[in-house]
Amino acid sequence: MVSRKFELLIAFLTLLVISMTCFSAEEPVKVYILSGQSNMVGIGQVTGGGSRWGSQFTDIEVSVYEGEYAPGADYNSLKPLKTIKPASFGGVTPTPYPGGGTHVARGFVTVKEDGVYEFRPGYGGSTVNLMEVGGKQVHVKMPESESEFFPIKLRGGEKVPFKIIYLNPQANGLGWIARVDIPGTLSSVVRQDGKFPYLLNESDGWVSRDDVWYKGVITAGANKWLSVGCGATANSIGPELGFGHKLGDYHDEPVLLLKASQGNRSLAWDFLPPGSKRFEADGFVYAGYKDSPARWEIGSTPEPINWYAGKQYDDCFSAAHKVLENFEKNFPQWKGRGFEIAGFVWWQGHKDQGSLVHAQLYEQNLVHLIKTLRTEFDAPQAPFAIATIGFEGWEMEGNALTVAKAQLAVSGEKGKYPEFKGNVRTIETRGFWRDESISPRNQGFHYNQNAETYMLVGEALGDAMLSLIK
Repeated sequence: MVSRKFELLIAFLTLLVISMTCFSAEEPVKVYILSGQSNMVGIGQVTGGGSRWGSQFTDIEVSVYEGEYAPGADYNSLKPLKTIKPASFGGVTPTPYPGGGTHVARGFVTVKEDGVYEFRPGYGGSTVNLMEVGGKQVHVKMPESESEFFPIKLRGGEKVPFKIIYLNPQANGLGWIARVDIPGTLSSVVRQDGKFPYLLNESDGWVSRDDVWYKGVITAGANKWLSVGCGATANSIGPELGFGHKLGDYHDEPVLLLKASQGNRSLAWDFLPPGSKRFEADGFVYAGYKDSPARWEIGSTPEPINWYAGKQYDDCFSAAHKVLENFEKNFPQWKGRGFEIAGFVWWQGHKDQGSLVHAQLYEQNLVHLIKTLRTEFDAPQAPFAIATIGFEGWEMEGNALTVAKAQLAVSGEKGKYPEFKGNVRTIETRGFWRDESISPRNQGFHYNQNAETYMLVGEALGDAMLSLIK
């Protein structure tokens, strides 16, 4: 009898393990909602920025060879059907290539400055090609595959031969060239300085995760597995990159980063959360939610403008709702899994520093934002990670410092807001500031577009989120 009970117990435990395993395999997707202004949008530069090629290329000849491209053919020894010297190569309107056959472009390229360069030949269908510079392969794109780029070091003023073999009939003289060793770009920080090595794959290309999906609304509208190019342009990153790798490594479940952001927006006006009340200061009434304009003299009747307090909040988060309301249609790879709001991330504050009143209101507005977003998305205990503004690093002063202190004040471990203990954390970013001498641009309000800054902020936000989850 005891033996029978033992057998039944073992059978029950076995079924329990199986059912738990099956349930675990279908755990809902973890959704993190990221928001803020331009630095959340993402202005960290991947390379120095590509420019159309043109005057760097000289002595151009385009030869046409019989038939379609043949992988084993030696186009250096074969006799072409026709060869032309195009009047224009590159720019906006390059001379059209002759039709028919396989096209091969040859000539010389000369860059002005010593550096490491990336060549991006073609546009659209014409990117399907093989390119060599100085006898070294710099670009490969076969049909139905992604481009692979191989940066090459060149000396300024040195004339170097190049060759492009086009693999389909859509050949043309368009192309882009970018210097990729400019200090502070992601390419330099990773490939030259050896930082964030997890961003590179075995071919020295950028890693694309298959467990973290990025979806941007309003701006930074990429929609793809997490990799570079989820910022303001295909050549930029935001904090989502470092953050996404941290959370992707932690979760067994798939992760969705849903970024709803817009540049040049303040929390006291554009992102003002629903329910915010009017505020009087220095003889003015400052707008509450849905009020317009931003302020008016006490006792006067304001004339509304074509914007209202909280419009950016409404635009960003209604767009986020639309994505989630159509979750299975937008993310068919996760059909049947469902999702849960796993956390919120906020990085903003630049525009609020432009007004003393807005800076002084920042703390109360941020507290209200945290509570409102949790209610908005029915996630009352979802962790909330915040990054301070960090302009000028530890030399920050004035209204900017007021905003940064307000952001730090809401962090749960400070104890000022007991309800935020263990579920809200602010990370300090002033130590991540990099000045213009080691950055791609002299543009302080975008952290000089320094990719290392954006990576460090993203990783720190990821660590903060993980500390709250654990």
